[in-house]
Amino acid sequence: MGLRSFLHRLTAPRPSSHVPDVPVKLVCVVNQSLKMGKGKIAAQVGHASVQSFLGAGVSHPGHVEAWLASGQKKICLKVPDESVFEQLIEQAKQHQVPFHLVQDAGHTQIPKGSKTVLALGPCDESVLDGLTGHLKLL
Repeated sequence: MGLRSFLHRLTAPRPSSHVPDVPVKLVCVVNQSLKMGKGKIAAQVGHASVQSFLGAGVSHPGHVEAWLASGQKKICLKVPDESVFEQLIEQAKQHQVPFHLVQDAGHTQIPKGSKTVLALGPCDESVLDGLTGHLKLL
């Protein structure tokens, strides 16, 4: 079985799932206070996006199906420090947006437990814009 087939099996919506007819995307928010290198940021964004995607496959299968079918739009934003994550997580919970917060294992550049990246979605693009529209691009 190929990787694509494996991922589809994990994330495929049940036949009764509603696929929303709205643009969907995934947003990764990077903690700039940690001064991570480019490679470290890339790895942490990868961890966050994959975990959020897998979680959304269970909680929001219609959004995942729409996201996969529309090119997997994603965007990376930045915040000055981890304090913004708490507010974004609360808002995500209120709007039922899937999310995943990465806490580093501490093997390389930064201390163990550091909150590096928050992934939101895949979900309705307008909802995510309401939560993160004020943030700057990475």
